Amino acid sequence: MNTFNYEFTVNASLEDVSAFHQDTSALKKLNPPPIIVQLHQVDPMAEASVSEFTLWMGPIPIRWRAIHSNVGVNGFTDTQDKGPMEYWKHTHSFECIKEQKTRIRETIEYRHPKGLGSMFTRLLFGRYGLTLLFAYRKWATIHNLGG
Repeated sequence: MNTFNYEFTVNASLEDVSAFHQDTSALKKLNPPPIIVQLHQVDPMAEASVSEFTLWMGPIPIRWRAIHSNVGVNGFTDTQDKGPMEYWKHTHSFECIKEQKTRIRETIEYRHPKGLGSMFTRLLFGRYGLTLLFAYRKWATIHNLGG
């Protein structure tokens, strides 16, 4: 099992950070160009809610279905139900540091599929790809929360 961790702070309240991440439009805001997100089903954030979407990497579609758990003001977890990875569990944790400062921790536990499919997922969802993705997500979060 692989683990990826990313952490940053944002000048926004815990409530604002939580509301931003639980907004059904956040997924589109948090993925960098050239990734295009096509939403199929995005339930309001709650226990066992579903997000089903396609990530378009140029002409290549990647279908994904995630189930949410541990939903609260301090974060939530999305676990891949269907998708490109053998296993994927992404925990978003939010911690109030001061009234207008929140620490965001992203922890992903993942396992690549076996066979040829792993070449593709290792390129996009390996440590290097995830570092680039979350650097963009840091910028997008700060930008969207007015920081």
